[in-house]
Amino acid sequence: MLMAHPAVLNNLVEQYETLRILHAEAGTPEVRERMDELARTLCVATGTGDVDTALVAARHRLPGARPEDDSLLTSGAAEALTS
Repeated sequence: MLMAHPAVLNNLVEQYETLRILHAEAGTPEVRERMDELARTLCVATGTGDVDTALVAARHRLPGARPEDDSLLTSGAAEALTS
């Protein structure tokens, strides 16, 4: 599987989280579409099937992440990280 560069993952995570914090899902159709686009891109970049798992996987791959500490991951997310 191709791996996205950590800088790309960090940018995607920051954009998605910023929109989520601003409750953009309740915003204009254009903003909701951007959130959906970011979610799809995160899923593709991390090889996962949903945005929550993609966010966990992306953060796990960022510099400073502790790969040995996956205690907060669900079994599906942990499997996605090891495959």
